[in-house]
Amino acid sequence: MTSVSMDPLSDVLALLKPKSYVSLGLDAGRDWAIDFPPPQGIKFNAVLSGGCWLEVDGVAEPVRLEEGDCFLLTQSRSFRMTSDRSLEPIPADDIYAHAKDGVAVCNGGGAFFLVGSRFGFSGAGADLLVGILPPVVHIREHSDQASVLRFAIDQMARELRGRHPGGFLMTEHLAHIMLMQILRLYLAAPDTEGTGWLFALADRQIGMAIGAMHAEPARRWTLQQLAAMAGMSRSSFAERFKQKVGAAPMDYLTRWRMMLAGERLANSREPIGTIALSLGYESESAFSTAFKRVMARSPRQYGRDAAE
Repeated sequence: MTSVSMDPLSDVLALLKPKSYVSLGLDAGRDWAIDFPPPQGIKFNAVLSGGCWLEVDGVAEPVRLEEGDCFLLTQSRSFRMTSDRSLEPIPADDIYAHAKDGVAVCNGGGAFFLVGSRFGFSGAGADLLVGILPPVVHIREHSDQASVLRFAIDQMARELRGRHPGGFLMTEHLAHIMLMQILRLYLAAPDTEGTGWLFALADRQIGMAIGAMHAEPARRWTLQQLAAMAGMSRSSFAERFKQKVGAAPMDYLTRWRMMLAGERLANSREPIGTIALSLGYESESAFSTAFKRVMARSPRQYGRDAAE
């Protein structure tokens, strides 16, 4: 019987190696407006108290944030946060340069408090995640299952406001929990729509097939076998998979194999032939051809580039 991994999201995040580079708080008072430069990676923020407007470059409508709301900025775009959209903003560097114990204060603070982190990816293929997300992912406080997120947010705020032993590591782990929980809540929202493997996980049948491919990437999967996993006819499965994921099943499998191969080429000294065999390729040349088609570089070049 096939052992099926039901957690492709963890597979991808483990491959991308998300790292929380910074966790900071913002304490603002009275009327305020702040301009932020484009973040590198994914920017996460959670509103602990008060409310404000969020305006993101290239996004037509401003987003109203209230206490308990969270949001991800998934692309490198400048953005503005303000209590009053008519105000002239000040550069974020002007206040964050004077942050104390991880908290920046604007206008004396007291009316609005926010905690946030920035996630970078040390693994290759970050477009597997950020390339299919909208520029702003907004999670409202009243969302189902928001209690886990609320706990993590409150705990991060306590860590930032106090000097506790192990505080840096604690905030990094909390940031990872919040990233995962926001993605879960986003996928579970009834109005969430999109094309890509992440959205396909919300489809039980297609998610089963993706989980099977992740569990056994080296297996010589056929369209018929994957359709059986999903409990569908071959033609119906192929059509639905392409509609949900944006790629044919075998194309998705090949890309996933190449992502796994890229990780090993970058972080191990395994021979290319060994990696090829472990991912279902009988010859190194067949593997190299597939790798170059997907990754735009030969396996050897990929390994050399990663080592530099």
